[in-house]
Amino acid sequence: MKKRFYITTPIYYPSAKLHIGHAYCTTLTDVFARYKRLRGFECYFLTGADEHGMKIEKNAAAAGKTPQEFVDGIVEGFYKLWDLLKISNDDFIRTTQERHTKVVQDIFSKMLANDDIYLGKYKGWYCKECEAFWTDTQAGPDHLCPDCGRPVQMAEEEAYFFKTSKYVDSLMKFFDENPKFLVPESRKNEMINTFIKPGLDDLCVSRTSFSWGIPIRENPKHVIYVWLDALTNYITALGYDSDHPELFNKFWQDPECETIHILGADITRFHAIYWPMFLESLGLRKPDREFVHGLLMMKDSKMSKSKGNVVDPYPLVERYGVDAVRYYLTREINFGSDGSFAPELFVERINQDLANALGNLLNRTVSMINKYFDGVVPGYKGRINEVDGNLEDLTKLTIESYERLMDDLKITDAIAQVNELVNRANKYIDETEPWALAKDPEKKANLESVMTHLANSLYVAGMLMKPVLVTASDKLFDQLGVTGDLLNYDKIKQYGIVSGLKVEKKDQLFPRLDAAVEVEYIQSLMANNK
Repeated sequence: MKKRFYITTPIYYPSAKLHIGHAYCTTLTDVFARYKRLRGFECYFLTGADEHGMKIEKNAAAAGKTPQEFVDGIVEGFYKLWDLLKISNDDFIRTTQERHTKVVQDIFSKMLANDDIYLGKYKGWYCKECEAFWTDTQAGPDHLCPDCGRPVQMAEEEAYFFKTSKYVDSLMKFFDENPKFLVPESRKNEMINTFIKPGLDDLCVSRTSFSWGIPIRENPKHVIYVWLDALTNYITALGYDSDHPELFNKFWQDPECETIHILGADITRFHAIYWPMFLESLGLRKPDREFVHGLLMMKDSKMSKSKGNVVDPYPLVERYGVDAVRYYLTREINFGSDGSFAPELFVERINQDLANALGNLLNRTVSMINKYFDGVVPGYKGRINEVDGNLEDLTKLTIESYERLMDDLKITDAIAQVNELVNRANKYIDETEPWALAKDPEKKANLESVMTHLANSLYVAGMLMKPVLVTASDKLFDQLGVTGDLLNYDKIKQYGIVSGLKVEKKDQLFPRLDAAVEVEYIQSLMANNK
């Protein structure tokens, strides 16, 4: 396993307020970063804003602002949302920052001098929403953008082009030699069959029809096209080509660091095809992995600002807490597949997993330890019977499965494993009937064993949930009496180490929601966003 990790979200386009779809990608990336740090690895987590382009220029003019004033206001909302969701990013890159713009100009000059970029004219089907040109084949007979589905228009302008043909064979070789570079694998097949095999045109990397962008030093009437500008954020944020390249050397060039991009399906082409080519042109290593998550849907359509079907995460967090929202996004939507947000599913998941399962297990366990053993977790007595042994085996297996799945970015599956442990521990209470054991003095050892196994299962579940439940896990540990050295992740592998802890019953970890009331409330939020 690598010594350190560099993990990134896409940089988000500040054309309007962020919605829960953006929160989904950033939250899952945050969960992975927190997991790696919890395990003791060094992890650098980057997110940011992609602030140039024609759409920003037009929206700013419509709002009576300069483009910079326009993006400044929206990016301030980014900061507030990430704070609200307890996102633990180490840096936030803005493509209008000098540390980025200067280096992008340098990169363009290097590629131009390297004969990887040339001046020509482009004529094709242009999507102003995606800021992308498409061929006749790609636009199809209906002349629609293959990424967003909107109508495209024929356009022609002088432009600089990147020689993709120079790097196609190298890219295909890279795909073959690195089968885990792009996952799910279906995305790699899509890139090859839809874009590369039909014939990959050279990529347009400049524009003259608007001015809100990074000007090309050699020809200032051109601004650098969005994807050459935006994709390079991953290295400009680390100090590539700057006076302070320490982070770049440590988190990009060092083969002991694993670089991972988390991205949405709609921008896969740019990351999977053009970004590796840009890096090869610059003589830099390619990312180790690109993980493509699915789209967050509303019933039968993609959630998007333009369709007016978005969900604002602010009132959700204010009403249900940050942990409930983070948990739903992590657990309900299988990371890597399309998912949906529905009020009924949200309330059901919170009630079923957090209130009825985890919260109820904590409440029952602490109450019984208080009642039967004056609040002190009894000493570990080993596997004194089969049912105790089964729970102990499952607890140890859950840790192993969780680590394996999380390391492979199967975050939803990893959390599901923890759910199974919690559910099994609740069933264990019903099987062992501690209330009956308490009535028989000869069964005291059995009762002690039950309490110790329950406390240990909670301790393990709380630690494994910590990357998701950023406040509730600490409240769980507080009730269980977990402090000091026991907050070290590796301690969960010492079964029975919770013996002797002093528990303290406090408020319910997750109060049960009234489904009818809360579903109606969330539906009203969605209606107000239309």
